[in-house]
Amino acid sequence: MGHCGITSSKTVLVFLNLIFWAAAGILCYVGAYVFITYDDYDHFFEDVYTLIPAVTIIAVGGLLFIIGLIGCCATIRESRYGLAAFVILLMLVFVTEVLVVVFGYIYRSKVEDEVNHSIQKVYSEYNGTNTDAPSRAIDYVQRQLHCCGIHNYSDWRNTRWFNESRNNSIPVSCCKPNVSNCTGSLAHPGDLYPEGCEALVVKKLKEIIMYVIWAALTFAAIQVFGMLCAFVVLCRRSRDPAYELLMTGGTYA
Repeated sequence: MGHCGITSSKTVLVFLNLIFWAAAGILCYVGAYVFITYDDYDHFFEDVYTLIPAVTIIAVGGLLFIIGLIGCCATIRESRYGLAAFVILLMLVFVTEVLVVVFGYIYRSKVEDEVNHSIQKVYSEYNGTNTDAPSRAIDYVQRQLHCCGIHNYSDWRNTRWFNESRNNSIPVSCCKPNVSNCTGSLAHPGDLYPEGCEALVVKKLKEIIMYVIWAALTFAAIQVFGMLCAFVVLCRRSRDPAYELLMTGGTYA
């Protein structure tokens, strides 16, 4: 009966190790997605420490792949030391993922202040050329998020670029995609996105951080289950003489 219980736990462990490999790929993907998206919005968010959760989650993904390999070998080879190392590594990764969640919530709470502090500066530096990084960032965000200006399109009246152009027009990136021949003229406000970008940028960045938090929480829960299964195999193996004899090929006296 004890052998059946151990075999069942071993089967679950092997299955969990396969999940860890899948988790490693998913965590690396989430981390890479955060990096790529951050690159599109980095002008609105100056605190590079916000990337710490993303860096950590990629590192955890790489470590999970190694842990899955160790776990599979230890489970199949019936290595007590291998299983013990597997559990210890899982505990370390679990603690790391808890820290990712904590830092994620800390940085998520700072997003709004960071964007409020940076967005005015970015819009004031706009010059309308593709070679200028702030200008590309603003045009990209306005097209992607379907927004215009900081709070609305009228904010463009307060920019240096608007006052220097003197044609009562704002960037065409503010134009709705279904409007043909839109020049960004303020004489036709119906052609322009009515919503400002500040709130949408904050929302987007908070969503990105939440992806990291949910990924860390999900796989932390799976790791707890993996640690429990490993503990079951270790404890039953140490307490079940029949199992030890089976593994060593011995017989009862």
